[in-house]
Amino acid sequence: MIVTVNKNHHAFKGHKTLLGAKYVTYGELELPLRYDVFALYNGFDWGNTTLGAQQLAFSILYQVADEEFARDNILKFTQEIVSTFNNRDWVITGFDVLKWINQNKETKVISKEKPLKEETLIKEEKKKDDNELVLKHVSIKQEKKTKSNVVKSACEELGITQKELAGILQIPEGTVSSWAVKNEIPRLGKKAIEFYTQNQKNQKVIENYKNFVKLLDN
Repeated sequence: MIVTVNKNHHAFKGHKTLLGAKYVTYGELELPLRYDVFALYNGFDWGNTTLGAQQLAFSILYQVADEEFARDNILKFTQEIVSTFNNRDWVITGFDVLKWINQNKETKVISKEKPLKEETLIKEEKKKDDNELVLKHVSIKQEKKTKSNVVKSACEELGITQKELAGILQIPEGTVSSWAVKNEIPRLGKKAIEFYTQNQKNQKVIENYKNFVKLLDN
C-alpha cells in the first residue's frame, strides 16, 4: 500500500537557540507536539535517541502518515533519521519522510495459526510493557547524560569566560557560577545574553560594511 500526503513538498525544520530552546516547524508553522495523542515527553529533541527525540519522531510520522504507523515505527525512525539530525539546525522534506514511510510500510498478513489463549495474550502484553519501561528508563538516563550546561554553552558560543560574562551583565561572578551549578539562567539573564549576542552580531555587520567601504575607496 502506497501512502499519499498533501503538500509533501513542505519541509520539517528544526532549530536550537543559543540558550538551548528547541523549535520545530512544518510548512513554516510550528509542528504540533501531539502530546495529547502520544505522551512520551513534553518537548522535542534530536541528534540522539532520547524520549524527546522519540516524541519528535512520533510527531513527524503522525503528521505524514497515521497514528498506528507512527506508534509502530517510533524507535526505527528515531534511530535511522532523528538521531542523525544536526545538533543545531536541520531540515528534512515531507517527501523524504514519505519515502521512508513507503520503504518501511509493512503488509499485514492474515495468520492461519490458532488464536492465542487469553493467558498467553496477557503474558505477551506484560512483556511488551516491561520492555517499554526498560527503554524509557534507558532513554531518561541517556537524556540526563547528554544535557549540556546552558551557562557553559553560552560562554563557548560567545567565546568568553564566566567571569567575562558576569562583567558584561554587570553582576557578581558568583551569580554566574550559581547559574552554572543549577544549570539554569533566569529569564532576565537570558534576555540580557540574547541582547548582547545580537549587539555583537550588529557590530560585526557594521565592521564588515566599513571594511567594504575602505576597499571601494582604495
